[in-house]
Parts: sequence; C-alpha cells; structure tokens
Amino acid sequence: MTAKSEPLHWHHFDTLQHQQETTTLGMWVFLATEVLIFGGILTGYTVYRTKFAPSFEAVSDRLNLLIGSVNTVVLLTSSLTMALAVQAASIGRPKKLVSFLAITALLGLAFLALKALEYYGDYRDKLVPGVAFDSTQWNGPGVRPAHVQLFLIFYYCLTGLHAVHLTIGIVIIAVLACLAQRGAYSKRYYAPVEIWGLYWHFVDVVWIFLLPLLYLIATRDRWL
Repeated sequence: MTAKSEPLHWHHFDTLQHQQETTTLGMWVFLATEVLIFGGILTGYTVYRTKFAPSFEAVSDRLNLLIGSVNTVVLLTSSLTMALAVQAASIGRPKKLVSFLAITALLGLAFLALKALEYYGDYRDKLVPGVAFDSTQWNGPGVRPAHVQLFLIFYYCLTGLHAVHLTIGIVIIAVLACLAQRGAYSKRYYAPVEIWGLYWHFVDVVWIFLLPLLYLIATRDRWL
C-alpha cells in the first residue's frame, strides 16, 4: 500500500468502517482478558497484603520509590505522545505521526532501562528470593522473612509481566512507525495506530495501579 492508494478492507468485511469497528472491538475484548490476568494476581496480592501487613509494609519501604516515580512520569508522557500520534494520523500529518510514535517507543525503552537499573539495585540489596536474599535483615515486629519473600514474588511477577507487555508494545509501536514512514496510513485509514494506542494506554494504566500497591503501602511513615 502506498500513500496514493486507497486502503482496502479485508475480504470478509463489508466496508472499511466495518473492519475498523470490528478490530477495535477485538482489541477491547483482548484488553478485558488482560484485566482478568492482572486482576487475578492483584486479588491474591491484596489477600496476603491484608494478612501479612507488617512484612509487606517493611519490604515495600525498601523498594526504590524514586525510580518508580520517575518511571511513572515517563509512562504518562508516553501516553501523551501516543495520543498525539493518533491525532496526527487522524488529520493526515505523517511526519508528526512518525515522530510521536518514535518518541513513544523511546520513552518505553527508557522505562525498561530504569526498571533494569532498579532490578539491579534490588539484587544488590538482596531482595531477590532464591537468588540473593538475606533473611537476617527482616526481624522487626510482625515481620517474617517468608512473608517478605512472598511480597517480593508478587512484586517481580507483576512488574515483570508489565515489562513483558511494555516490550511487546514497544516492538509494535516501532513497526507502526516504520509503516507510517512508508505512507501506510492516511486520514481515511489509521485504525492500527488507534487500536494499538488503546493497548499502550492500558499498559500505562496498569502501572498506575502497581505504583501505589507496591511502592506506597509504607510511605505513611516516611512523611509523618
């Protein structure tokens, strides 16, 4: 498909609009299944967070809140650039579309780089169960090493799963940018950009939930 050609709908759809509406619905259904995945893990986390509150709060206080906060700003900014990319596509601005998609992907890479730095700090601080964990440092009131490790397992499962989704998003956004550079999208046809924009925003929203649930449950002691 070139910039001058008219986009064609797939043969099993009646019109291009029918195709766009169906693929959008498909993405919403997919995101609903993702909510079930993260929701199941977060439900388990909430149960044990209530049951082993002292241990969970103690280890939460050891997480790198600075990197977590910076990464939140990075992802929120990427949501803005993704929204601007969709707007650029809708008004037929291919150069701006490519630029905003590229910036979005770069911000995603910045998030992963900071997360890798944070994981390294966790390893150095012996906060990795089964690999680098010092049970002797967890001896406060109501704090148990086994419960601390349980929190860390939830922490790595949730943030690791989020990182996998973000990595997939970065690859897709990069592909969209390459296609946009070749003139694949126009004011009449930019559904892939809009649909994968929904995915990107979903990944960002997941992080907005993870930040307070993992990093902020013990911050009341920091600010009082």
